[in-house]
Amino acid sequence: MPKKHEHIVASVEEGSIACEMGIEKGDKLISINDNEIEDVFDYHYYVNDEYLVVLIQKPDGEEWELEIEKEYEEDLGITFEQGLMDEYRSCRNHCVFCFIDQMPKGMRETLYFKDDDSRLSFLQGNYITLTNMSDHDIDRIIRYHLEPINISFHTTNPKLRCKMLHNRFAGEALRKVDRLYEGGITMNGQIVLCKGLNDGEELERSLSDLSGYIPNLQSVSVVPVGLSKYRDGLYPLEPFTREDAREVLEVIHRWQEKLYKKYGYHFIHAGDEWYILAGYEVPEAERYDGYLQLENGVGMIRLLKDEFQEAFENLEPIDRTIHISMATGVLAYDYLKEFLEKMKEKCPNLKVHLYKIRNDFFGERITVSGLITGQDLISQLKGQELGERLLLPCNMLRSGEPVFLDDVTVQELEDALQVKTDIVKSSGQDFIDSIIKERKHE
Repeated sequence: MPKKHEHIVASVEEGSIACEMGIEKGDKLISINDNEIEDVFDYHYYVNDEYLVVLIQKPDGEEWELEIEKEYEEDLGITFEQGLMDEYRSCRNHCVFCFIDQMPKGMRETLYFKDDDSRLSFLQGNYITLTNMSDHDIDRIIRYHLEPINISFHTTNPKLRCKMLHNRFAGEALRKVDRLYEGGITMNGQIVLCKGLNDGEELERSLSDLSGYIPNLQSVSVVPVGLSKYRDGLYPLEPFTREDAREVLEVIHRWQEKLYKKYGYHFIHAGDEWYILAGYEVPEAERYDGYLQLENGVGMIRLLKDEFQEAFENLEPIDRTIHISMATGVLAYDYLKEFLEKMKEKCPNLKVHLYKIRNDFFGERITVSGLITGQDLISQLKGQELGERLLLPCNMLRSGEPVFLDDVTVQELEDALQVKTDIVKSSGQDFIDSIIKERKHE
């Protein structure tokens, strides 16, 4: 018997079409233009039309058939109890580099969920391996033209991909890329590079194969594997050295130059960590082709540097005394230190204590600020000079919530350190604004 899809309304936006039509929290969406809605893919497609007949069931069982005329692609203003309007699909792979497998026990349950859902790729930009996708999924992506779809390739060698993903279907899943390409779907790709597995000649092969999907595949990032201290019983992976990083960048730069001459853009992009590990300056902004892979840590430092410089040039001199502190990960420390030295040119009475937080929770090989926990901040900042305010980057917190990865809250951090904490957004302008803002006296 086919699964019955029930889509319960969680909220209705004030003043929206749905609100005007009397749709309320707790109502069920049955169909749009006589089409049953399987999930968010169907909903986004059918709701775009200018004329809709929406069938709603009220909590008492009464059904309302609502005729709606609207602008094309105008939203109804409904959110549903399940964001995907269906169950989330968990990952069937056991990748040798999976970071979730490298986390300690006892953290909140949601952190251990591995998603591999094409709908999250479309909605939130998540990267998927394609091993969880049916022909039906591919058909709907092409039919509804849902894009971009972000794909975790890792390698184009089918046999090696089966080994790396620990899934015997991982190699043949690559054929789905051909269907997406032929269907005109825009894609982005990523390669998590593992020493001795998919680097060297295998990387060359992957870059060669993937460049054949240009222009529908618009970018591919290459990022180093993240290795925590919790790898007992897992595949033996080694960290990359400075020399390794330079060899990887040589390959990527060579391919960038070749593809730029042919297509006018660089296509292959190196994660910022490669440049820091290699001891190289990050490339100029033009090399990033519009920053298509910022969420993968590609170009974040260059963008921040350029945004900071622009905001700094527009900054009026400030005479008042500013005494604050900042904490960041190992990766960004030197760049923030450089910015703060520059700030003193226009803020001579600026005193900032910049602290480089060592990742004791996951291990010292993890250097990004986004994986720093509240407990590491407390243990390393306790007793330190923190000034009037402590500034922390927003990526340390759970999205939309004042909570760190280990469930320590911002309030608990403030109580432990006895300092007011300001969360700083990610732009260079926000960096400067957070430093110079006036303290509110209570």
